[in-house]
Amino acid sequence: MSEPPLRTGITGLAAVSALGRGVQAQLAGALAGAAAFGPVRRFDVGGRRTTVAATLPDASTLADELAGVIDEACTGLTPAERAETPLLLGIHGHPDAGRSATATTAGFARELAERAGLAGVARIYTCACVSGSTAVADAAASIRAGRSGRVVVAAGYLVEPDQFALFDAGRALAKDGVARPFSTGRSGLVLGDAVSAVVLEPFGDREVLAEVAGWGRAGDAHHVVRPDPDGHGMARAIGDALRRGGIEPGAVGYVNANASGADGDGAEAVALRKALGAQRVPVSSTKSVHGHGLEGSGLLELVVTVLAVQAGKLPATAGHLGADPACDLDLILDAPRPATSPYALSVNAAFGGANTAVLVKAS
Repeated sequence: MSEPPLRTGITGLAAVSALGRGVQAQLAGALAGAAAFGPVRRFDVGGRRTTVAATLPDASTLADELAGVIDEACTGLTPAERAETPLLLGIHGHPDAGRSATATTAGFARELAERAGLAGVARIYTCACVSGSTAVADAAASIRAGRSGRVVVAAGYLVEPDQFALFDAGRALAKDGVARPFSTGRSGLVLGDAVSAVVLEPFGDREVLAEVAGWGRAGDAHHVVRPDPDGHGMARAIGDALRRGGIEPGAVGYVNANASGADGDGAEAVALRKALGAQRVPVSSTKSVHGHGLEGSGLLELVVTVLAVQAGKLPATAGHLGADPACDLDLILDAPRPATSPYALSVNAAFGGANTAVLVKAS
């Protein structure tokens, strides 16, 4: 008889965003529902179509911010435990790539692992907005199968001039500087700082903050930047997460959606209805307050999702102007709702048609 799969627990959390430093700042900001958007002062945005983002005023370098959250997430680990724990890192690339011949993403990741006293870098994820969530899925799969022990997953993005210029030139940024997920009148996303780290390990003696109960990954194979309007890929990812978690759609008590306030929100609504059926699961998007953190977004949103179900309060979507018939969901609006289930989904999508869903269960 084969051994039952191991359960994957989250035993450490840390995060930084425009909502503030530390996980409690993320939860408080998400529940307050006040968007942390403001004029960009980190670099020159003169001549840009939009000039707003969600940035932390005292942010240091990306290397320092990542090192800080990794160290904070690993607070409960001894130096010996750190020395046997690998790092999985989600990142766009070395922040100085293109400006220095010696600036490599592998070298950047290696330095982070060394600063935290970790065993080294097991893998680097550069798969856009699903980087952090894909790393979590890989770590959970490896732990469940008994191939890995403890793993640290980190992901980060700080709003910087290159990506800001690209998204602005592509008219992807909100014209009014406000992210309005699933809302009528939405005009695009707002970029935001997102730096997070989590410690994953098999259930054991250490306190588990939440369980990674299931995960799913699927591709649309539809368009380079546009999601499948029928939502097949995202629906499949959600279905796989529920199957791995051994639960029916009705057991899900909350979805932290990918929705950023862009055209793709409608396709995501289709996917959610397809995957969850007739169940009216409460949905919100915390990007409406902390912005879209690109490679760092999936992990930050997972952290916020875990904190919300732990606290028993589900954050509302900010910036909502009115119902969009294409986004017919049970949206949490105006004020947080009480959680009615320990199960929640954090859903993400990326250019190229990549989709992820991570199912967590609060302890």
